Amino acid sequence: MISLTDSQKIGMGLTGFGVFFLFFGMILFFDKALLAIGNILFVAGLSFVIGLERTFRFFFQKHKMKATSFFLGGVLVVLIGWPIVGVVLEFYGFFLLFRGFFPVVVGFIRRIPVLGSILNLPFISAYVDKAGESNTMV
Repeated sequence: MISLTDSQKIGMGLTGFGVFFLFFGMILFFDKALLAIGNILFVAGLSFVIGLERTFRFFFQKHKMKATSFFLGGVLVVLIGWPIVGVVLEFYGFFLLFRGFFPVVVGFIRRIPVLGSILNLPFISAYVDKAGESNTMV
């Protein structure tokens, strides 16, 4: 069992609510207010979970500046009021930021009984293998 501090528990809640608001905002045809609340909660929750210093070190590494610019620029564009453009920028930045974690996620999902068998189907397996490859360091 992993023990979490109180601030990490708060961060998990904030991150969960942030993902919920982002998802709900996209379902409701890119509602600006819900997407803005989701973005703020997600970034705040991430800061609570891993700490402010580690969050800044993660986002502002020299080789991740392009990804950080797209992600935070997307958050800013959503807050300004252009939700569709902002979400597209955020997704691209999120992909660039976390692409080093995708092989770990794909490996984990392949161990789940039903999802693993779906990911191993011939026409899906090629795409999953390509997405699971990573030649960059985290």
